[in-house]
Amino acid sequence: MLHRLHEWRQEHISEKMFMIILALIVGFFAAVAAFVLHSIINQIVMLLTSQFDRTGANWLYLVYPVVGIYLTSLFVRYIVKDNISHGITRILYAISTNKSRLKSHNCWSSVIASAITIGFGGSVGAEAPIVLTGSAIGSNLGQLFHLDRKMLMTLVGCGAAGAIAGIFKAPIAGLVFTLEVLMIDMTMSALLPILVSCVTATCFTYIFSGDASLFTFHLDSEWSVERIPACVLLGISCGLVSLYFIRMMGACEDVFARFKDHPHIRLAIGGTVLSLLIFLFPALYGEGYSSINLLLNGKTETDWNQILNNSLWAGNGVLLIPYIALVLFTKVLATSATNGGGGCGGTFAPSLFIGCFTGFLFSRLWNIHEIGVYVPEKNFALLGMAGVMSGVMHAPLTGVFLIAELTGGYSMFMPLMIVSVCAYLTIIIFEPHSIYGSRLAKQGKLLTHHTDRAVLTLMNLDSVIEKDYLSVTPDMELGQIVHKISRSHSTVIPVLDAGGMLLGEIDIMKIRNVVFRIELYHHFTASQLMTDPKARLSDALPMADVMQAFDNTGANWLPVFDMENRLKGYVSRQRIYTMYRKMVADMSEE
Repeated sequence: MLHRLHEWRQEHISEKMFMIILALIVGFFAAVAAFVLHSIINQIVMLLTSQFDRTGANWLYLVYPVVGIYLTSLFVRYIVKDNISHGITRILYAISTNKSRLKSHNCWSSVIASAITIGFGGSVGAEAPIVLTGSAIGSNLGQLFHLDRKMLMTLVGCGAAGAIAGIFKAPIAGLVFTLEVLMIDMTMSALLPILVSCVTATCFTYIFSGDASLFTFHLDSEWSVERIPACVLLGISCGLVSLYFIRMMGACEDVFARFKDHPHIRLAIGGTVLSLLIFLFPALYGEGYSSINLLLNGKTETDWNQILNNSLWAGNGVLLIPYIALVLFTKVLATSATNGGGGCGGTFAPSLFIGCFTGFLFSRLWNIHEIGVYVPEKNFALLGMAGVMSGVMHAPLTGVFLIAELTGGYSMFMPLMIVSVCAYLTIIIFEPHSIYGSRLAKQGKLLTHHTDRAVLTLMNLDSVIEKDYLSVTPDMELGQIVHKISRSHSTVIPVLDAGGMLLGEIDIMKIRNVVFRIELYHHFTASQLMTDPKARLSDALPMADVMQAFDNTGANWLPVFDMENRLKGYVSRQRIYTMYRKMVADMSEE
């Protein structure tokens, strides 16, 4: 049935039109996934916290997060049976090394896991799981119709863009996010489907949830030129906070990685840290969007002091500034503890949360010390969101357009651009890659807009290894070696011991002086003719390093070894360069 449908489609629908149809479908399901996830999270939160005392501490904050992490870990371990953390990083990995193929369970597993985690208080965001879900829907839909890698990559981008557009009702931000974060080049064949997906997801989100925005914001006062110094300093501050965010997240991940094979220890550490932090600072519970709205919409001290509710700090308005500062710096720990302990969630919402608190704290301290012209706290809380997001994700355009679309704050475009650009310029001094790309960049598997590097990243070493090689033993005589040479496809013959380990190799070009002298056939053995290879390649080596090895050695063939140091095969310089030229031509078609 599917085969017939596939044939009918090829006959009656052009590829461009088919991509538009698929993009529309992907956008719809991305909007559905976002709506379902947020609905489940809201229901769980209401069920668990509706009866909490707003005027004091609530001891159940010590219980709920641990339960949530534990339930999530059980779900992942026994039902999903796969790693679903770091959603956006997994998308980048799939694009760069797995031909944009994502597993089918990613279409639903992240939704359920993150709903449990966040609903029970996990201090993470739902955006990365939804982006992974949308991308997985696009990837699996493309695989169903046997689309090529380029079209599959476009559908992955459609899913990610549709997810962002649907969550925040921000179609332009969804498009720009795909360009800046997922590094998908906006060729004409990709631009229109991604736009269709964004618009479709946004429209259906309006149908599902009405006109209300995720955040409400009303401009306090018009921006003026006198506030440029404050905006520049806020941008630099956001860049430094972003640096703290990325470095601290990395350090915490390294700590939890030590207990990779001991999930109960990870749960104990992560659950304990998270529960204590949420008990002390309830603003860390879940995504924290209610706290963001308080800071964005507050007009008086009484309004802003509501952020102290449900905690030991409740009613002590004089402690607002230290509370804000402590929440700002502990949010990273809470997010790391959630994911490290076994929960599931992203860093998108935490970056918005930290940015809002950074902007509010900056403006409050600026006004208290009367450093310059008065700056509205709520306006700078909004600007801080764009600044930290731009720094953490290395995506200044996404920060600008997302915050502008999210809050309707288009009149803030100029300060948004100033803060976002300053934050980005600050962070790149210390961190060349975003929080999503840094893990893959260390492995040489990050796809970028640089065509040469992108091609090398997309190339797969395993696909160019000549595994059908002829080998000889060290005691084999020259006469027998010549017989092997006559059947070999390469200019190199490996010499292996009885255990299959490489002892050396015979370069045919170097033994030409004896190959045609029959009288010497019984006087030389392989061990006398072999030499050490000019370089040894690992099968896990990035293609950029493989190319560099050929350039450094001048060799035409190099051996490739597996993890156990056994010879896997040989790779040819000519074959690599042929594939490289073909992929560059394919990427440059449009």
